[in-house]
Amino acid sequence: MKANDMQVAGTHYSSADLQHWDIVNMYNLDYFQGQITKYIMRWKLKNGVEDLRKARHFLDKYIELNDLIEEDADSQADIILSRRTTGA
Repeated sequence: MKANDMQVAGTHYSSADLQHWDIVNMYNLDYFQGQITKYIMRWKLKNGVEDLRKARHFLDKYIELNDLIEEDADSQADIILSRRTTGA
């Protein structure tokens, strides 16, 4: 029996044409993207609005982390530009 032919605990994924892990693999999603899409895909069949809140919680954290990455990239760019203008 293949993994897609069974589900441990519940039936919230068994009605989908594609399993969530197949979508994660197909689109090479990272951890946060996988969690967000998992909760979005199952919310009507499992925990309702609670799953939407979980998806939002993961999205909020993902945004925070990406804001830090952008801020760090901006800081690095500022350092490089400063070195060019001061000759350091």
